[in-house]
Amino acid sequence: MSGKLAVMKDAVTDALLADRVQGVLDVPFHQFLGMRLRDTAHPEHGLRIEVADAAVNNADLLHGGILAALLDVAGYLALLPELGSGEGAVTHDASVSLIKAVPRGSILQVTGRVVRRGRNLAFVQSEATVDGVVVAIGQVTKSVMRI
Repeated sequence: MSGKLAVMKDAVTDALLADRVQGVLDVPFHQFLGMRLRDTAHPEHGLRIEVADAAVNNADLLHGGILAALLDVAGYLALLPELGSGEGAVTHDASVSLIKAVPRGSILQVTGRVVRRGRNLAFVQSEATVDGVVVAIGQVTKSVMRI
């Protein structure tokens, strides 16, 4: 072993992964925001939205709470391929740093990556960019559970 905790899991089929990803996209809040995958063939590559009416605050900028939610979702999409067929994950803890304001009309790209996957916890980091400029970063701890 390479010093990492070995995690036993049932193999996840492409069909199961596709169903789980579709479940994320079908969340009414995500649909309301116009969330789309960056690459439909690779959902772990994150998501994108055009910042529109549903996502802006009274200053006509992307609402920080929505940005935090998008960072969480991108981290979850990155984690999905690592979850076994009988596993799910929920947010246990999250921290977000909002670095730059995002105006209406911007195309926001949000990506996540798994830092470490343990038996009961997964640690993910997410990053949001507009035109290649980082506008927010997040760290999310997911509790992995049997479903």
